[in-house]
Amino acid sequence: MQGYNRFTLGEIVNTQVLQEIQDKFSETTGLAAVIVDVDGIPVTTPSNFTDFCQYIRSDLAGLARCMACDDRGGRKAVQNRRPCVYHCHAGLTDLAAPLIVQNQYLGAFLAGQVVQEGSDTKAEMLRLTASLERDQDKLGELFDKVEIIQESRMKAAADLIYIMSNYIVEIGVANIVQKQLMEEIRSKAELENLLKAAELKALQSQVNPHFLFNTLNTIARLALLEGASRTQEIVYALSDLLRNNLRDIEELRTLEEEVKSINDYLTIQRVRFGDRIQARVNVAPELLDTHIPALTLQPLVENAIIHGIEPKKEGGEVIIDGHIEGERLVLVVQDTGIGIPQERIHSIFRAEKRRPTQGQTTGLGIVNVHKRIQHHFGPDYGIRMESELGRGTSIYIQIPFCR
Repeated sequence: MQGYNRFTLGEIVNTQVLQEIQDKFSETTGLAAVIVDVDGIPVTTPSNFTDFCQYIRSDLAGLARCMACDDRGGRKAVQNRRPCVYHCHAGLTDLAAPLIVQNQYLGAFLAGQVVQEGSDTKAEMLRLTASLERDQDKLGELFDKVEIIQESRMKAAADLIYIMSNYIVEIGVANIVQKQLMEEIRSKAELENLLKAAELKALQSQVNPHFLFNTLNTIARLALLEGASRTQEIVYALSDLLRNNLRDIEELRTLEEEVKSINDYLTIQRVRFGDRIQARVNVAPELLDTHIPALTLQPLVENAIIHGIEPKKEGGEVIIDGHIEGERLVLVVQDTGIGIPQERIHSIFRAEKRRPTQGQTTGLGIVNVHKRIQHHFGPDYGIRMESELGRGTSIYIQIPFCR
């Protein structure tokens, strides 16, 4: 059963449905019946089992033999690719109809517990069951109550359950295929919507970068001519920041380049927030040649300012620090903002989809930075967060340090 062998019989067809089919079959034919999985383990409650078989199964050794016999009967039917009639370990006549879908054996519908007409098997039964810890006289009495039926009736019953059961299983598989197809269609539709949105954003952002930078530089020169040195500083900072952010995000950059981008970003935010935002960058010069993934620090600094400090009336401070711990470079983005609840920190790293953020963030997100670090350097590196409500948040970035 190619493509479906990860499913069990109970997953393809509701066990309650199988039970109802089995009960009706047993009631109509008078045969005992049970449905077993690929290992011969029952998936339904036995129907109309004889007192003889129940007595044997009440012994652990007898039960083990019965289950092994059920398994052999089912597999024999699979080998023959059709229903088969056989004798069980205790001498009764049983039948097995394999449940097969697209060449995958899922289990078997077992029935019988009868004596075939024209055979005298009582002595054989007593011989076969002699090693079981069962009372032989009682076994004989119960055996005499077992129904005797014609061979043709057994074969007809076998054909009936084979056709009926496999039809039901085929329907179950068809339902699964339909559900999978609908899920694939839904997923494809979602992907197409995302692609359309991405295409729209791409069209919206297709302003020629050179035109944008030339325009910003022109504004900066005008500001210089007009004596607006502060405006000139902000425009140049924005121009450099945009130029850096438009580079290939998959490439590694030096820590020095990342610090330059952070300083450009902080220059702009200081104008926006005034004295409410204080910022310090403490990274030793000998660390600046270390290569880190592009846009590692800026999203975290943005997050600290917009979600940590901006909501705080009195403002706060952001500190970017770098130091060596063994063979690792540890960068720390620390703020004195409102803090993050611990459950929110856990949910950030558990989330499969990034939630939309508020404010002028890059949209990369904390988890995105964490995953990109692990993509470049492996699972031993990445981001760790600590926070205390009302006191602030610290984000620790660990990457290899190459001297």
